[in-house]
Amino acid sequence: MKMLSLHVKKINKFNYILFSLMLILLLIGLVFVYSASYYSAELTYGDKYFFLKKQVFGIVVGFACYTFFAFFNYNKLEKIKWVLYIVAVILLALVFVPGIGLTNYGATRWINLKFITFQPSEIAKFAFIVLSASLLSKRAEKVKTFKGILPILFLGGILCVLIILEPNMSITICMAMLVVVMLFIGGARLKHFLILLIPAIVIVILLIIAEPYRLKRLVAFLDPFASKQNEGFQLVQSLLGISLGGMFGTGIFNSRQKYLFLPFSESDFIFSIIAEETGFCGSFVLILLFVMLFLCIIKVARHAKDKFGFLLAMGIGSLIIIQVLLNIAVVTGLVPPTGLPLPFISAGSTSIMIFMSMIGIVQNIYKNSVSIDNFNKN
Repeated sequence: MKMLSLHVKKINKFNYILFSLMLILLLIGLVFVYSASYYSAELTYGDKYFFLKKQVFGIVVGFACYTFFAFFNYNKLEKIKWVLYIVAVILLALVFVPGIGLTNYGATRWINLKFITFQPSEIAKFAFIVLSASLLSKRAEKVKTFKGILPILFLGGILCVLIILEPNMSITICMAMLVVVMLFIGGARLKHFLILLIPAIVIVILLIIAEPYRLKRLVAFLDPFASKQNEGFQLVQSLLGISLGGMFGTGIFNSRQKYLFLPFSESDFIFSIIAEETGFCGSFVLILLFVMLFLCIIKVARHAKDKFGFLLAMGIGSLIIIQVLLNIAVVTGLVPPTGLPLPFISAGSTSIMIFMSMIGIVQNIYKNSVSIDNFNKN
């Protein structure tokens, strides 16, 4: 009788492709954060390098985080999963404490430590990936039942509720999508998602009705040019910037929209500036880099030595691609306007640090993974 034997070897190498893709995206981010912000930063803060300095700070700290997690055995994260989750919940709750939470543009989404501010919702996404990856790796059979997916839904729901109270609709949607994706990767059945679809639609409608500004944004999305001086202003300016870019762009640093025409041009709408300055070709290259990064992470996940590592890498890759798709969909008018940073690119130290930390974790999963040498039939 012929037996099938599988020979595997441990990989002790450094994933240069993963690191290079991250580095290229960070460098692109530095260039366009400066390009998109130097005019507004000069007017507002008297320093045209204001946002660039913050971005450099985030990357420097991010590299320290990346290095730590690249050498930190990812399996140890499983042991502290509940600590990470509880800390995330506490931090999300602290934003509502006067003197600790920082309010900007009518939303309380940041914690102010005087010397630095950070966004707890970015930490919450990371904590959920770790917790859900651990629970799903041990509930392979239970997750195939409707009752089995309820704990994950409940834990993710707590985070969604705290985030929507800030209010932060964009991160709430991102978190909800992450919950669904993690359950799908973990083995949940399609029919269970269909059961949840109707209440999910009802909840989204109620959330839109609950806040008048969300309803105005939805109306503006449907016809932004009907209110191009009010609710539709940002989307109209974003679309105008993209159209000005044409095939090859106006040239780096030559954007017109950054001169106070496009709000949040250095953060949520930075893709519009990139499209304006580099055109369709530059935008396509950027999207291609994200696709390559995602595929690289998926490949690492496929060779993970255990299911926790597989789910952890898949969760990280999924979060990156979810945010990329949502961000680009917003700036191109495919979904209603909502604030969500473009990973590794948009201005925002917390986002940079967290995403670089997660790439460090993927690097560690790669370091401890196995590769298939060959199949020998005996």
